[in-house]
Amino acid sequence: MLVIFDCDGVLVDSEILASRVDSERLKDVGYDISVDEMSHRFAGLTWDRIAKLIEADLGHSLPENFHNETDAELDRRLSTELEIIPGVHEMLDRLDYQRCICSNSSPERLKISLTRTKLYDRFRPYVFSAVAVGNKRPKPAPDVFLHGAAEFGVDPREAVVIEDSTHGIHGAKAAGMRVIGFTGGSHSWPGHADALTAAGAETVISRMADLPATIDAIAAWPGLDV
Repeated sequence: MLVIFDCDGVLVDSEILASRVDSERLKDVGYDISVDEMSHRFAGLTWDRIAKLIEADLGHSLPENFHNETDAELDRRLSTELEIIPGVHEMLDRLDYQRCICSNSSPERLKISLTRTKLYDRFRPYVFSAVAVGNKRPKPAPDVFLHGAAEFGVDPREAVVIEDSTHGIHGAKAAGMRVIGFTGGSHSWPGHADALTAAGAETVISRMADLPATIDAIAAWPGLDV
């Protein structure tokens, strides 16, 4: 069996940090949005998709260099402020299955985040960016999940995905995989677990300490061959 982790909001507590940076920068150009709203409305989406939605609200384009400058500020803060999700290293010490990361983040940002949290060496070379593999379609397209399974020679039905966003869950389900929802990030909100369940998660956890036993239980359920 293959265990596929999303990165942002699952392994590293980056979603809240990204929302803070985006909220601050957007307020500077006249789009007043709170950190909480950024997290709830846009979690799991690529910046290109977020920008299109915001520009539709504004009725005009964002400044030409807005994305590059925001990216640079986020990378700076990820490299100095990012924290790991509590319990991840201990969970990995207990996990006996093959594992990889499938994320919408760029390869460069994944390396920044995983290096900062001392996770890069625990996953490489199996760190896959949706915008760098196959047709380069981000989640909710299933491409990156299917790429991860193919790298291990694993049938998608024998993969379990850990996701914190509905978009990621939709992509994993489209790939024919089973999904555990995760609500242990700082960006989580009341109703988060319900949203993940409605999107197709078979169960939802909020602590990494619960993941190994949850995966064992899913592996024993019908429909998954170990």
